[in-house]
Amino acid sequence: MSDYSAFFRQATLLAEPFPYQQTLAQAAWPDFLEIPTGLGKTAAIILAWLYKRQVAHDADTPRRLVYCLPMRVLVEQTQANIDSWLERLNLQDQVNVHILMGGEDGQSWVMQPEKDAILIGTQDMLLSRALMRGYGVSRYQWPVHFALLHNEALWVFDEVQLMGAGLSTSAQVEAFRRTLTTSVVTKSLWVSATLNRDWLNTVDFADYLPKAISLPLSSAEQALPEVQRRIKAIKRLSKAACLLSTETKKNYVAQLAELVSQQHQLGTNSLVIVNRVERAQQIYAQLKKQKPAAELLLVHARFRLQERRQLNQRLQQVAPEAGRIIIATQAIEAGVDISSKTLFTEIAPWSSLVQRFGRCNRYGEYNQTGGADIFWIDIEDDTLPYAPEDFALSRSHLLSLESATPSELPKVTTEQAIHPVLRKKDFLDLFNTDADLSGFDTDISPFIRDQGAAQLRVFWRDIEKPQTDEPQPLHSELCPVSMGQIKDYFKDKERAAFVWDGLAKTWKKIDQPFPGMTLLLLARHGGYDLESGFDPIKKPAMPVVLSEAAQSDDSFTGDQDSRKTKAIELPAHLRHVFEHAQHLVEQVQAQAIGKHAVVTAAAWHDVGKSHKVFQHTMLQDERLSDEKLWAKSAANAGHQRRYFRHELASMLAWLINNAEHPQRDLIAYLIVAHHGKVRLSIRAMPDEKPPKDKPHILFARGVYQGDRLPEVAILDQIMPATELRLELMQLGETEVMGPSWTTRVQNLLREYGPFELAWYETLVRIADWRASEAEQQEGTENPL
Repeated sequence: MSDYSAFFRQATLLAEPFPYQQTLAQAAWPDFLEIPTGLGKTAAIILAWLYKRQVAHDADTPRRLVYCLPMRVLVEQTQANIDSWLERLNLQDQVNVHILMGGEDGQSWVMQPEKDAILIGTQDMLLSRALMRGYGVSRYQWPVHFALLHNEALWVFDEVQLMGAGLSTSAQVEAFRRTLTTSVVTKSLWVSATLNRDWLNTVDFADYLPKAISLPLSSAEQALPEVQRRIKAIKRLSKAACLLSTETKKNYVAQLAELVSQQHQLGTNSLVIVNRVERAQQIYAQLKKQKPAAELLLVHARFRLQERRQLNQRLQQVAPEAGRIIIATQAIEAGVDISSKTLFTEIAPWSSLVQRFGRCNRYGEYNQTGGADIFWIDIEDDTLPYAPEDFALSRSHLLSLESATPSELPKVTTEQAIHPVLRKKDFLDLFNTDADLSGFDTDISPFIRDQGAAQLRVFWRDIEKPQTDEPQPLHSELCPVSMGQIKDYFKDKERAAFVWDGLAKTWKKIDQPFPGMTLLLLARHGGYDLESGFDPIKKPAMPVVLSEAAQSDDSFTGDQDSRKTKAIELPAHLRHVFEHAQHLVEQVQAQAIGKHAVVTAAAWHDVGKSHKVFQHTMLQDERLSDEKLWAKSAANAGHQRRYFRHELASMLAWLINNAEHPQRDLIAYLIVAHHGKVRLSIRAMPDEKPPKDKPHILFARGVYQGDRLPEVAILDQIMPATELRLELMQLGETEVMGPSWTTRVQNLLREYGPFELAWYETLVRIADWRASEAEQQEGTENPL
């Protein structure tokens, strides 16, 4: 189908695309998309990308579309729209669609980097991955997510006026990609109806801003009847007969609920948008007491997946005969495809108010019946989550306006608030995924969201206390919570929270949560309501629905990938991974230097499994012969040396046996990093000890100076028996091993940059995963 108009009509079941939608599909990608609310920005972007990838085969359109949304409530709605478009276009098998929300299987979306994919998530989930600190993701998966989101990816930042600190971070990271380079093309597209390009004027992106291309509506496009109906939509604007201040705070909720009931009209949606989750919950409870005939819905970002899906389905349904009253927070400002005849909104920054106005008479559907009404509510105190000065410009505009018709609204000229700015050195430092000796990581939350926004996730289990084998959380269980809410939750001293400790391989009780954590809460302590979401004052026991799932191996000492039903000999596994790596680098068209490094690292990646410690573990499966070397077995035992990492032994063997190889250090890095557990540093663990009979030798990660590996068949060559040496874990340079590992890695980062280095690292890991999966297929040794 070469005609985009036909492509668009088939996907959407609508008439012709707007001219800007046609331009987006047939011209080079712009940097900014500035289109009024209600004119199909999401469809424009998704369908343009699909057309360029699947029909036009545009070489400048990356194969992964990363759709970054400011609010969690938008994610499932966006996925539902995309799924329907793909089904109508018969492209379900050609394009993968994944939600990145934390708690998902770490390998669920990364196994096919050569396939077109649409990745949808909130800025918390996506930007944290882009900074190598993925929220709700095993630290050992961080490099893989980082690589796939920075190489051959088109980032779409939707409703940028809501991104806060994340907006400047998005600009900085785009600048880093341009200066540090990626292995394949990656782009960013910023989208909003109220875009001020000066918001992107960050220290590193400023040089690129003057040449940035913007796509707005043309003058001719604005004159089209369908556009006119939207931008001339009748929206009367007046000040509500209530005020939030210190004096009125006690009665505010009741007064507002009464006003909403009075103004609601049968058969229509009435929308109430307030600035705080707690206030939305209180108004919802107050309206429930009135027992109105209208359907009541509460919308905010503090729901679990299963309740949120039900809520989204109800939002998309036509209002019942008695109508529907929706109480919401900022979660409904951006992208939610809903329209109301009556809108109440608390005062907010002007860019946010413009978005809220867009949820009223959104398509001009009430123009023929007298239009719609918007009532704005002033706030003198309790301005959170905004600063008091955010309201000054909005108040001056509101007091001078009687209409919120889009074409008559003042433009957004406000400056972005001052946020911490991510600098290049900080970004490069994040490439190291090792926790510090206290087990903590750099707090990236100031670069992702403004203070007060959702910054950690919780889930509940109906248990007395978590045991070591308590499964990791599923995506469907997780509920985002602000730092303020979790503090309120712990005002009840009986309540407890637990966090997974990957080093100790156990659930640890925690007294002081910090941003980015995933906390296990006890169901009997409450804190959640199916209708109102996370609520720290709720005491009744929390209802838990848990699907069966295998526990993910999120511990440093674990070696789950080596425990397989079907035993595999080591030489065979090395050959299988090599073959999968060859196939993969051809499919993703890796650069020549990278191709050689990836396939060579794949061939050598597990030679360290020949180590006696690893073989002792494999041979706990008594069916296996000790005359062979094994890469996989059904043995479910821990290693004799608790922290033993076979990939470190593999890397040392490679260095010792390939002293003259021109890509010696790059291949060594790809070998040692293929599980994500040893990467930029080689050090002993805090409680790791040397052998009692040799207390003064070098040791790290279960490998001792002088350990020996036997001969290993690697493809058509034999690696000779090799004595392992660990001098490179020390600073400086030695005659035997040369520069330290730290020096080698820093040189690699300078030569290849973090994006390309992580990309090669990821290709080796995926080849290993694919080969391991194929080996377990019945009747087939190594299907590609």
